[in-house]
Amino acid sequence: MSPPAYSNLNDAPTPGALFVLSETMKQTKFLKSADVDKKWILIDAEDLIVGRMATYVAMRLRGKHRPDYTPHIDCGDNVIVINAEKVKFTGNKRTQKTYFWHTGHPGGLKERTADKILDGRFPDRVVRKAVQRMLPKESPLARTQLSNLRVYAGAEHPHEAQNPEVIDFKAMSSKNTVKG
Repeated sequence: MSPPAYSNLNDAPTPGALFVLSETMKQTKFLKSADVDKKWILIDAEDLIVGRMATYVAMRLRGKHRPDYTPHIDCGDNVIVINAEKVKFTGNKRTQKTYFWHTGHPGGLKERTADKILDGRFPDRVVRKAVQRMLPKESPLARTQLSNLRVYAGAEHPHEAQNPEVIDFKAMSSKNTVKG
């Protein structure tokens, strides 16, 4: 097979033609911190399953729902969770799930069940811990993203001035709530 004959030398491909093609290709755009438009969303956690709600909240905090998601920028939304004391666990997790922490002293390992935490002074900690454990591990970005989460045990919250968009998480799937 013979090479193609070119009637004009300008029609022949040049060695730099490949470079010209790659120069015209689209490039990935990365967000800058100043370009991020953060929204405020409100989720009512009453009768929601903790893990399912926490995955959704973590996704919104990270910004993975956005088409212009940038992994190294805090591009997520501000999330308000109300009625955290009324969340549900599936199965026997409410009585069997145990949260551990250490006081820093010898023999200082402490534990508490989810049931005692939800019935105690700070029931919002169950939701906050579930979301925190779904964010990237201990880093400045994870701390910044977690600071965009506001969890309240009751139905009242002080963020009415931000006009949060209400997300009906119960209606997204029938599996998001406990039946019965």
